[in-house]
Amino acid sequence: MIETLPSFVSILFILTTIATLVLFYSVIRNSEYSSKSLFIVLGLIGWLAIQGVITLSKFYSTNTTDLPPKLFFALIPPLLTILILFATKKGRRFIDSLPLIHLTNLNIVRIPVELVLYWLCLNKAVPELMTFAGRNFDILSGITAPLVVYFGFRQQKLSRKVILIWNFIALALLVNIVTNAILSAPFAFQKFAFEQPNIAVLYFPFSWLPAFIVPTVLFGHLVSIRKLLKTEFAE
Repeated sequence: MIETLPSFVSILFILTTIATLVLFYSVIRNSEYSSKSLFIVLGLIGWLAIQGVITLSKFYSTNTTDLPPKLFFALIPPLLTILILFATKKGRRFIDSLPLIHLTNLNIVRIPVELVLYWLCLNKAVPELMTFAGRNFDILSGITAPLVVYFGFRQQKLSRKVILIWNFIALALLVNIVTNAILSAPFAFQKFAFEQPNIAVLYFPFSWLPAFIVPTVLFGHLVSIRKLLKTEFAE
């Protein structure tokens, strides 16, 4: 853990991770795979526990110039899972059953994530460019998500095309911050923020950001875009 960091920052991030887990449970619970929702969530809890133990052992925070970076081992399993789901018939059946409204709700967690990043910046754990004071505008996705849910799904005043465009923009914002975060980390290929690198993700509980929260939000956008594109082509 980052010893000089105020405890409320870590607590808020842990609560944000739990909120992401609960929201994702809601996504599956409202699909045709609701009977498997508890099993899937238990698997995710196990993954978070494994990552917690690995991070607390300082595996990610030592020898950060190794290639590939050790933190990549936290990214490969969730990204591989997403790839398998999209590449297989059973996987596509699963993702096509997930409700758009609940997938959109997932993006609300981006608000507390951005607040945490800002406080991490103030405590020298991430660079300013990773916050809304720098190059990161990802908080806009979190702020607008409830509006898309309300006007797009509950009031049905937004067309599917508008919701699709919103998903593409929000996905681009996610890619932007992930790219800047990777290139700001103290890896062999670091390009930015040498004075104040992105070290937070190497420590508990913030390793859960690349290991769970980011892949979950990415998955939500990819599924939403697939479903919305299928609707557009079907019309």
